[in-house]
Amino acid sequence: MEEKYTMIITPHHKLWSVDIKEIWRYRDLITLFVKRNIIVQYKQTILGPLWYIIQPLLTIIMNMVVFGGIAKMSTDGIPQPLFYMAGNVCWFYFSDCLNQTSSTFTANQAMFGKVYFPRLVVPISTVISNLLRFGIQLALFVAMYLYFFAFGTPIHLGVILPSAPIIVNIFVSFFIFVLLVIMLAGLGLGFGILISSMTTKYRDLTILFTFIVQLWMYATPIVYPMSMVTNEKLRTIIMLNPLSSVIETFKYVTLGQGYFSWLTLGYSFVFMCSLLIIGVVVFNKVQRSFMDTV
Repeated sequence: MEEKYTMIITPHHKLWSVDIKEIWRYRDLITLFVKRNIIVQYKQTILGPLWYIIQPLLTIIMNMVVFGGIAKMSTDGIPQPLFYMAGNVCWFYFSDCLNQTSSTFTANQAMFGKVYFPRLVVPISTVISNLLRFGIQLALFVAMYLYFFAFGTPIHLGVILPSAPIIVNIFVSFFIFVLLVIMLAGLGLGFGILISSMTTKYRDLTILFTFIVQLWMYATPIVYPMSMVTNEKLRTIIMLNPLSSVIETFKYVTLGQGYFSWLTLGYSFVFMCSLLIIGVVVFNKVQRSFMDTV
């Protein structure tokens, strides 16, 4: 009697091919990984998820002391806690996605060697699970916003389309906000799987990338506004950083202050798409033989 198989596993013929249907079939596994990531991260801590709030608050206090107090950096008239929170809430989500997905192969080598499933499921679940932390910190940002607004601080949402009605601008702002979150997730995922693929064979690159990420934060307008950068060449270099336009657009949409340009935002979006394609190509290539090198 001829055997009937319920699933046939075949290798990818193209490095850039991504079986979306297969990943969708493993959506239950993604859900399990998301729950695992959330539970394991603070399983043996005293404060647990409260660290989602404590960490940004401590970071903001440090920013206020060092950059606002000692360095006397401008915040374009925005209250310092609100200004620093706007930049950090975006950076935290990106850096979490980047740091956690960059160890996909090394952290899951035992599991990858025992059972088959689409390897992209792991970094995708990481990006999704980090949305919980992002949502909590975003809620903290909104609470700060409402507090300062209630006490008469001159803050307002940015106007994307000056000639359009308010309701249209609100809709467009919401659309841009969703786009910004997708771009942060895409950039974190793209850089993460690319770094993970490179550090599988060359472990010492992990130290280098850790150092680069630390410097990257200061090359991004998080603790300083773009209005401080008066040198055009330096401004251009900073805006070549795909995160710069994302964070500046977020500040503009939420606070009415910041550098907003459809051109630079489009550049970051194209950069993200290109990065994901390159990351998937390298990821697919490495996953075929990574068990021989880890």
